[in-house]
Amino acid sequence: MMGSGAHYRVGLRRIREGKTRYWKRIALIKSGKPRLVVRVFNNSIIVQLVEFSPTGDRIIAQTNSRELIKMGWKGHPANTPAGYLLGLLIAKKAKEKGVKKAVLDIGSHTPVHGSTVFAVLKGALDGGLDVPHSEEALPSEERILGKHIAEYAASLQGSERYEKQFSSYLKRGLKPEDLPKHVEEMKKVIG
Repeated sequence: MMGSGAHYRVGLRRIREGKTRYWKRIALIKSGKPRLVVRVFNNSIIVQLVEFSPTGDRIIAQTNSRELIKMGWKGHPANTPAGYLLGLLIAKKAKEKGVKKAVLDIGSHTPVHGSTVFAVLKGALDGGLDVPHSEEALPSEERILGKHIAEYAASLQGSERYEKQFSSYLKRGLKPEDLPKHVEEMKKVIG
């Protein structure tokens, strides 16, 4: 016979694993708009437009760093300029699917003003997607163009650290000092 007393109830698995914050997710779903989901990793960024469905979320459009590289991107696949370009690309795909409005879903990322997550948002806004936001959170134009990276590279010019720090740029045929010009070229490619 089972004894009486306190019973332990195991919490939901995705909460225990730190993957889903259901109280935040329900607030985003109640908006009735598709979610602009942004996930930033060490060497890639994934951006999706996701629509809620009772049988499971439905992805309307998506893009990632690999797609950007296939289009000719020679910079780092997960930095601020790459995030901005992915935002432009997802806005272009959203227009093709007839989506005009969305809400930003950054998941468990800490919202840091001017970060890569908000660079994606800035790109989506510049691409014509209507997303509620605060202007203070968006990165400056200098950061979006990668001028901070170009200035840092110029300060390291001639040292052995330059070769080590920017080896992936150099391997792809891009001098890091030319990054702002490359970002402008990629904007034209995306259209």
